[in-house]
Amino acid sequence: MMMIRVLRLRQAGVLLDVDGVLLRGAELIPAARRAFRKLLDPNNNFLFPVVFVTNAGSCQRHHKAQQLSHLLDVQICPEQLVLSHSPLQLMKSFHEKVVLVSGQGPLTHIAHSLGFQKVVNVEQLKEHHPLLDMVEHGPRPPPTSSPLPTFPQIEAIILFGEPIRWETNLQLLIDVLLTNGSPAGVHAPAAAQLPVLACNLDLMWMAEAPSPRFGHGMFLLCLEAVYRKLTGRELQYEALLGKPSLLTYRYAERQLRLQNHGRAPRTIYAIGDNLMTDVYGANLYDRYLSQQDAAMTTAPKLVAQATGSQVTMAVPSEEGEGLVSATAQCRSILVCTGVYRPGDGNRVSESVLHGHRDLVLDLELLEPHHVVQDVEEAVDLLLQENLTSDP
Repeated sequence: MMMIRVLRLRQAGVLLDVDGVLLRGAELIPAARRAFRKLLDPNNNFLFPVVFVTNAGSCQRHHKAQQLSHLLDVQICPEQLVLSHSPLQLMKSFHEKVVLVSGQGPLTHIAHSLGFQKVVNVEQLKEHHPLLDMVEHGPRPPPTSSPLPTFPQIEAIILFGEPIRWETNLQLLIDVLLTNGSPAGVHAPAAAQLPVLACNLDLMWMAEAPSPRFGHGMFLLCLEAVYRKLTGRELQYEALLGKPSLLTYRYAERQLRLQNHGRAPRTIYAIGDNLMTDVYGANLYDRYLSQQDAAMTTAPKLVAQATGSQVTMAVPSEEGEGLVSATAQCRSILVCTGVYRPGDGNRVSESVLHGHRDLVLDLELLEPHHVVQDVEEAVDLLLQENLTSDP
């Protein structure tokens, strides 16, 4: 009987959000430790394939795995982490282009680890062109020697996450966008726009403060508003990554299969705290799974990366497999320990939409399959569903 139960458990997979579900800032939510005791067998192995899917992106996944291993007292390997930028590994058509990266953390190292060969960051751009950054109105600092003898023409922009100095990044990104990648030149608002790849659409996220904090989605909102004000056009994205992107969930499912000897889980349980990212994304993927046969017939090589816009790109299938998934369903579980708080006015409508501009408002996708108090209750629920119907 025990063997039958273990086999049934391996037919399920778990996608776990981090901020607001397991952590509040650097502090562990108490229910998380209790939940993980239930997720492990006597040998400290996971009963289910488990992947942590977070819209964080200011670190490399092995560092995030070390942090979670320490806090949860569980051995977590880097392959169990899907950060907002992880699917950029699939964007091989950009890997040899000169890309400007914005955000915080070791961005150049992160970009190189994802396959990008020619990477410059905003700080290098600022050092090479010191007159571009006029945020501080006092005496100009003496020019420093740029680490780059000649600054290359930028061919694409990658927005990893919210930067530390928003004003500087907004100014220099606009300079790059309005000069077709040559920021020392004069603005040409009518010029064709460079490709922009944005990771992490979270408008807000939950840290130690009583209320949610601004996320990268808020920075994108500012950038879009400035670009529209100066050009009269909407900023266009080549790809939008991180939850609720379909490509992110495809990538996360692949990581679940790697833990399960290549077998796809029949049911994926996606646990999160945010209606506009965790719930919307999981439900969108559930809809995709139910309609994928028809979708593959009409567009066999395309997977939407932005969820509501026309932003689509050819996604290379993993070696030895097609894009059709053997997973039957993705069930969304909403916890109340993060961004979502019952009775706190979490209303979503056309006038109050916390999702990204390119996210189509579909109220059905904002209805979680389950609402629970915390991650421990979520684990109890999926254990109950997978242990009560042994053949």
